[in-house]
Amino acid sequence: MSWNEPGNDKKDPWSGRGDQKGPPDLDEALRSIQEKLTKFLGGNNNNQDNEDSPNPFTSGASMKSLGFLAGGVFAIWGLSGFYIVDEGNHGVETRFGQYINTTQSGLNWHLPSPIERVDIVNVKQQRFIEVGYRSGGSEQITGSVPKEALMLTKDENYVDVRLAVQYQVKDAKQFIFNVVNPAITLKQVTESALRGVVGSSAMDFVLTEGRSEIVTLIKKEIQDVMDSYQSGIQVTSVNLQDAQPPEQVQSSFEDAIKAREDQQRLINEAEAYSNDVVPKARGAAARKIQEAEGYKEQVIAQAEGESNRFTKLLTEYSKAPDVTRKRLYIESMEAVLSGTNTVMVDVKGGNNMMYLPLDKMITQRQPTPVSSTTSTTGSSDQPQSQPAAVQEQVVEHPVARAREARGRQ
Repeated sequence: MSWNEPGNDKKDPWSGRGDQKGPPDLDEALRSIQEKLTKFLGGNNNNQDNEDSPNPFTSGASMKSLGFLAGGVFAIWGLSGFYIVDEGNHGVETRFGQYINTTQSGLNWHLPSPIERVDIVNVKQQRFIEVGYRSGGSEQITGSVPKEALMLTKDENYVDVRLAVQYQVKDAKQFIFNVVNPAITLKQVTESALRGVVGSSAMDFVLTEGRSEIVTLIKKEIQDVMDSYQSGIQVTSVNLQDAQPPEQVQSSFEDAIKAREDQQRLINEAEAYSNDVVPKARGAAARKIQEAEGYKEQVIAQAEGESNRFTKLLTEYSKAPDVTRKRLYIESMEAVLSGTNTVMVDVKGGNNMMYLPLDKMITQRQPTPVSSTTSTTGSSDQPQSQPAAVQEQVVEHPVARAREARGRQ
């Protein structure tokens, strides 16, 4: 039948479906989908069979194909719930936004999206913030931030302080849920703690010997505040990168530092000289004291000996006064005459001619000059009364010799 014959509804090949402007037939659309699924699953692709097949909603093969398809999609959806947590990371599972569990490193599974979600948090990574400067990722300071760095001290002086804080996550759950932006919160807390500690310290303390103490106080205050927020952050280290006066007074402050260093150097030199002189003086004083103690013991012993001798002599005198008196006289004369150059000659009892060496006798009678050096040394090393004791000792030597001679007889 040609396209323009009666009863053909004027369906020409150029106008498509003619005047029909309604939607496509539902059965035809389902049939098209069924053909594609059958082709995908390896079914028969015969157009004749498709035309003779019943409705897809009543066909067992079509339902089976749809079941396989749904099962495959469900299996793929279930497998998407497997995830791997690397070493040093923790996984935080949430179900519809509510916390469920924290998983450790390894292979884990959760209900796939959109039911559950997993956030991976690195708990071993060393993170850091910078206050008062920006390094740009390098170790060297590349730029200053005066708004953060300049602050007042206790004595109302400006200082330029630059601080670096290193931290890491100690609790992944708290790190994600309790604080909206942990890094910004930590930076604000660090600025507050830094200004509080510097504001309660003097300028010289901040710039010189108080750096370590300031760092300890800042770290403790930051950790206390972050723990009160339950932020899950552990502050590992606080480094005071630089602390100096503003650039406008830098030269004057350098002069003050040089003067302080000169003062300390002179103090150290004075202490070194004192440490050298004082021990010597103490040693000399101790030596003098020991010499005086020795001389004291010598005089006491000598006096006690003389006293004992006199006591014994008195006992002997009480027994035989005449003999003792004569003995004392002889000993005294021997002691006196032994110190002189007197020569006694018995002319009546002998007939010998005596030769007197007058020249030698005159020479011996002349006093020997004593050098001033010897007298000075003696006066400085011993007390003034010691030469008298020595003279007495010299005088007593002949008496002792005469006594020993009489004992031998």
